Amino acid sequence: MAREQGQLSQWDDTKGYGFISPQKGGSRVFVHIKAFALQAERPRLGQSLSYEMAQDAQGKWRAINVKPLKPVAQSRPAAAGADRAAASARSLWLVPLFAAFYLICHLAWDLKPAVWGLYMALSLASFIVYAGDKRAARRGDWRVSENTLHLLALAGGWPGALLAQQLLRHKSSKTSFRRWFWASVVGNVLLFLLICSPWLKPLLRL
Repeated sequence: MAREQGQLSQWDDTKGYGFISPQKGGSRVFVHIKAFALQAERPRLGQSLSYEMAQDAQGKWRAINVKPLKPVAQSRPAAAGADRAAASARSLWLVPLFAAFYLICHLAWDLKPAVWGLYMALSLASFIVYAGDKRAARRGDWRVSENTLHLLALAGGWPGALLAQQLLRHKSSKTSFRRWFWASVVGNVLLFLLICSPWLKPLLRL
């Protein structure tokens, strides 16, 4: 028997039945939970299916021997984009990690509260600037230059910039921008150590 393909366009999980929209077009096909082959997951709306057609006792057509179709493998560009998005999301852990690192430095070196206040103020400013730039991009208005965004990150606003990139989905995929952004993050941490560390202060007096 020839097999058809379609998509589960309606499904009532409590009653155990729904309808399949054939890939080739035409009327939707009734399908019952008992028609599905043994599978670990329950049928889900939008699932691509393979099935056969048969008539029931009342002469109505329905789907039988239903099997889920394997998802098409992602193309390399799409997979690479997904990998970059996942890596960007994981980078958010740097914010609490840096906060913990700063706390340790504060306890060990007796840092002034103004240092943390500066990071907070610049992070808030960076988030606001990112939000404004995204709004300008949508409206086609004047944009904030990338150099300004990098300078804010270098000065200490990179935690807020990192949050804005992920929460607002702005400047989170452009490779060249990300490269310079991470360079500014590294530069800021090095500046923090250079200025605040008691071990390196003698070098500043030379």
